[in-house]
Amino acid sequence: MNRKQYDVAIIGGGIVGLGTALALSEKKGISVIVLEAEEKLAAHQTGNNSGVIHSGLYYKPGSLKAQNCVEGRESLYKFCEEHNIPYDRCGKVVVATREDEIPALDELERRGKANGLKGLKRLRPEEIHQYEPHVFGIDGLYVAETGIVDYTAVSNKFAQIVQERGGEVLTSTRFLNLAKESRGLVLETTKGQIQCRYLINCGGLQSDRIARKCGVDPVSRIVPFRGEYYEIVAGKQHLVNNLVYPVPDPRFPFLGVHFTRMIQGGVEAGPNAVFALKREGYTKTSISIIDTLEAISFGGFWRMVSKYWKMGLGEIYRSMSKRAFVKALQRLIPEITAADVHPAGAGVRAQALDPDGKLVDDFRIVEAERMLHVLNAPSPAATASISIGRKIMAMAQKNFDL
Repeated sequence: MNRKQYDVAIIGGGIVGLGTALALSEKKGISVIVLEAEEKLAAHQTGNNSGVIHSGLYYKPGSLKAQNCVEGRESLYKFCEEHNIPYDRCGKVVVATREDEIPALDELERRGKANGLKGLKRLRPEEIHQYEPHVFGIDGLYVAETGIVDYTAVSNKFAQIVQERGGEVLTSTRFLNLAKESRGLVLETTKGQIQCRYLINCGGLQSDRIARKCGVDPVSRIVPFRGEYYEIVAGKQHLVNNLVYPVPDPRFPFLGVHFTRMIQGGVEAGPNAVFALKREGYTKTSISIIDTLEAISFGGFWRMVSKYWKMGLGEIYRSMSKRAFVKALQRLIPEITAADVHPAGAGVRAQALDPDGKLVDDFRIVEAERMLHVLNAPSPAATASISIGRKIMAMAQKNFDL
């Protein structure tokens, strides 16, 4: 057993866990340890997204998403500036390609203004071409506050600062179980026992399982959705200047297939959203019988399927058919062809699903004795990681004896 007792142990070395550790490490006298199951930090959701710094355009005013995104976006830009992390506040264009999308675009503009965005500009078709000459749209919205960054680089810098302040960050340390003692908690891990006074669960794809091992009923169930990307070939990357998004379907917590210039170079197209047969299932052949059975035995899964089966079949079809995927891309850039893109990476979203079949659309943090469990941290979690970390720290200070 590691005989040292830490004030707070954080399970999960993604950007939310590390952002929380960063916030806690600012407080003198609080000892923090971060436990990451994989060999490296930011191995899952954090390291497999397209690196967008979201503006706060999409989120319902007053929601945790909106509050944390707006605050966290500017904190992240400032952090990157202070620590010489490459980023680009490049802006993006959201375009309507059909008349029936214009009311949703109106709502996005309203939400953006309510959330304090100053760089919004409504675009006529000819104005869209000033920003993105190859994009088709009958109406559009320019969002100046949007940017791009490498979130793995941000996460590694978070970890470095935590360690410089005396905190510890352990990789290849998987949480197995928990025992409660009079003096605190004992965490069983693949590297032995770790003692702590308090626990914060930021386990992402495994967060509901971690909660259950801690004696907490998460109610919701994590259902993994894989988002698959294509990359535009070098000779056709001029088709996209920065970021191009469709008007999202307000019924779903997904933004639709879009184009993203990446900070390391290149342009991604995607993602779709298909049910993954493994929680860390980054390929079509990644299958876990346990993960699949756990998902399909949950009543909420079938209630979700009954509501969204048409949309789900469409996503599966695009996953299996490059032609169908390219057709979705051509709604935004008509001249792009199948020869212009090739398969790239994928990410897996940890989507919390309630028993009634509703996809949890906001942050969900559950309090328990000596513990906090982050059971849903959807986009814009990476953008908002500094802000979320501070919010979790405030909850910890309120609930814990820190």
